[in-house]
Amino acid sequence: MNGVLLIDKPSGPTSHDVVARIRNTAKERSVGHTGTLDPMATGLLPLVMGKATRLAPYFSGSEKTYIAEVRLGFETSSDDAQGEALGREFQGSWPSALEVQAAVEKFRGSFEQVPPQVSAKRVEGKKSYDLARQDKGVELRPVQVHVSSLTVLGCSGAQVRFEVTASAGFYVRALARDLGRALGCGGHLAALRRTKSGAFDVANALPLDEAERLGPGVEAHLISPADALADFPAVTANAAGFKRATHGNALAPEHLAGRFVPTTVTGQKVRILAEGGSLIALADSRGGELHPAVVLAERGDFKVPGA
Repeated sequence: MNGVLLIDKPSGPTSHDVVARIRNTAKERSVGHTGTLDPMATGLLPLVMGKATRLAPYFSGSEKTYIAEVRLGFETSSDDAQGEALGREFQGSWPSALEVQAAVEKFRGSFEQVPPQVSAKRVEGKKSYDLARQDKGVELRPVQVHVSSLTVLGCSGAQVRFEVTASAGFYVRALARDLGRALGCGGHLAALRRTKSGAFDVANALPLDEAERLGPGVEAHLISPADALADFPAVTANAAGFKRATHGNALAPEHLAGRFVPTTVTGQKVRILAEGGSLIALADSRGGELHPAVVLAERGDFKVPGA
């Protein structure tokens, strides 16, 4: 069972809970996720299964899209509805739609963001949420983030809804907090749904309860490793190339079934495919050769003509 399974996570379970539940029902030991969703949040949680767990780092760094609802009026200890209210609730008039539109301008493009106190960011080797639970205040350093799209979907009184597409490592909870501060009334995240992660869309995801009901049958819903990384350039190995790739040896042009044009993108991995289209390995392009960095296939995995 090798591939990517798209889950539509309900509110409540942690990402780790989802992994454990699918591992149990699908009877697959190797299961991981490609980017944490807070327990309160719903939506897209891509899981990697079997040998595809080796590919998790190549999914976790992708942009993600969310639909969020902010409750204005006060901040909380966790920057979301699950934290304790901080300070007195705002008593003034709620911002107008024009004021909200003006305030979100500063949160487009690249800027520094201070993560929530309750987060997985590490401070002197310890996760900040562990320190927060011990009532140990920590000063988290701002990190560079990028928002490629931020659209206000509606605002009414204390409620603001928006859609945001942002880089990996971006905290929508922090955006809710900072938006409230920019509006002068405080605010926190009331609801969150992830709709996209890289090329994956929640419209193609299985609800968690349905995936559990299917058990090992979820294999029919897996996205193959080759298709999951379809935006990576690809080459097809011939019989000699297949043998070299499965042993982690570099492939020269004579080991390929067709012509290879080296990628010009620094750090861009190249998919090495079997003649049937299955992913053998991800490789680095150096010196006119392809050097396998992550090998998924083993001898005997595929029938290779001439091997």
